[in-house]
Amino acid sequence: MTAAPVPAPFFVALGDGRYRPTEHASGAWQPGEMHFGPLSGLLTHAIEQHREQVGGAPLLLARVSFDILGFLALDETAVRVETRRPGRTIELTEATASIAGRDVAVARAWHSVASETEVVAGGADLPIRPVDESRAADFGVDWGGGYVHALEYRVCGEQQPGRNRAWQRTPHPLVEGEQVSQLARWIGLVDAANGVAVREHPREWIYPNLDLTIHLHRQPEGEWVGFDTTVVFGPTGQGVTSTALHDERGHVGRAAQTLTVRPTPR
Repeated sequence: MTAAPVPAPFFVALGDGRYRPTEHASGAWQPGEMHFGPLSGLLTHAIEQHREQVGGAPLLLARVSFDILGFLALDETAVRVETRRPGRTIELTEATASIAGRDVAVARAWHSVASETEVVAGGADLPIRPVDESRAADFGVDWGGGYVHALEYRVCGEQQPGRNRAWQRTPHPLVEGEQVSQLARWIGLVDAANGVAVREHPREWIYPNLDLTIHLHRQPEGEWVGFDTTVVFGPTGQGVTSTALHDERGHVGRAAQTLTVRPTPR
């Protein structure tokens, strides 16, 4: 029996911290743009590689924040990483992506020591409807770009403007040529939150995010990312996408994205 072909990756490793994005990493807002989702996964992957190479303490990811510094061209991307605050119980690592010699995104990841706190654990959001009780939907109805079409998408209930619950996963590898953790793959799906709960159709309004911040109270497991998402547009061009993040076991943390809202150019 012939094995099923492996789906194409989002990036191909070129060596020396350089990566070539494929068409599956293309974004939704304009031609020739890279979606930030795969790039956030790549930066997380680079941070994990760096921590392993320098022999960092066995810490857990507690928060990762990403700032988008400029246009993300769908072109060769170089990543450099440094430890900003080493430690045995907490550590801050920073990764910067550059395209054509210009910095385009920066990630800062806090890791903290694992300890036994099961006896006091509590306060998590209620789980959203399970994957197998959700209905398949077409994420590409509202959005274009290769990344959107590389996702498997399931909706947990009736979508309303600016409000939705959904699940996503992808069969596509994050990077070809390097071993990538499930966590980096999982993080690489979270930026799609801004498209999960459409408040206004992108043919009429655009609202790209300037950043993405993820806080975790538990390490996510599995390949599905669950979104309980609310999008708010303010009266002066600013907006916020807020998401309770889930895996198939339940609530794992929260994500927030700052939006810049304006009419779609004609």
